[in-house]
Amino acid sequence: MGLAWQQGPLSERGVGHFLTPEALPTRLLYAEPLRRRMRVRFGGSWIAESEDVVLLHEPARYPVAYFPLSDVADGVLERLEKVTRHQDLGETAWFTVSAGEASTPRAAWQHTGLPAHAQVLQDRVAFAWRGMDAFYEEDERIFGHAADMYHRIDIRRTSRHLVVRTGDRVVADTRSPLALFESGFAPRWYVSRADIDESALTPVEGQTFCPYKGLCSYYDVEGASKAAWSYPQAWQEVAPVRDMVSFEPDLLTVTLDGAPLALEPGQQVISHGIDRGLDADEVERVGTEG
Repeated sequence: MGLAWQQGPLSERGVGHFLTPEALPTRLLYAEPLRRRMRVRFGGSWIAESEDVVLLHEPARYPVAYFPLSDVADGVLERLEKVTRHQDLGETAWFTVSAGEASTPRAAWQHTGLPAHAQVLQDRVAFAWRGMDAFYEEDERIFGHAADMYHRIDIRRTSRHLVVRTGDRVVADTRSPLALFESGFAPRWYVSRADIDESALTPVEGQTFCPYKGLCSYYDVEGASKAAWSYPQAWQEVAPVRDMVSFEPDLLTVTLDGAPLALEPGQQVISHGIDRGLDADEVERVGTEG
């Protein structure tokens, strides 16, 4: 998703190409000012607050927010003996984060052996997202990871003919699907339940969490495991696909205007767990607000 994730331009499997006479390095890291006030809550307290956050985009990772040490509350960080080495940024020190009665080891880190070209991260610390209680931009909670300014979702109505089959059985047939275009992904096609033979769908226990769309539910389709999915309470930003269903073209036969669809390389999604202190009910409430 976004700049360095999935098939973004700085990922190691980008779908596009930089038009340069010489090949670029295999790994490109990109740091930029967030230009938004960001806050971290832990143990019932605000432990960091800054308008000078730097966002680091690293291949195959979600964006990471780095706070100036001067904007972290006193007594929150306790340096550990544990030291690791980042392949691009050098020696990395680790900290226990403590506030009130709460304490979590290895919940923050600082790159202490930075090369000269990465000094923008000097004297900055990052907090483990799921190790903290919550992160905020201004007074709004940010879910999943630091907001990727290059991640975008566009949803478009279309009259293209989408058909989903398993063997000889038609599971879905529509001339009014919605096309969801998401940064770093091939298009996904969503179908209204009115155009689906729902007797072919068997709900599966368990959900995954998308920081951009909300909680995702899955269905087996005629024995094909998790071959379809839906966002029953999709967040307001993607409300048009709320409770519609999308189908996996590598598990079912999906045709668009008669041409078969295939799962593009690199499109597998790494499931995102729900943030610490965030329950499913709260995620669903976000989907109904606005």
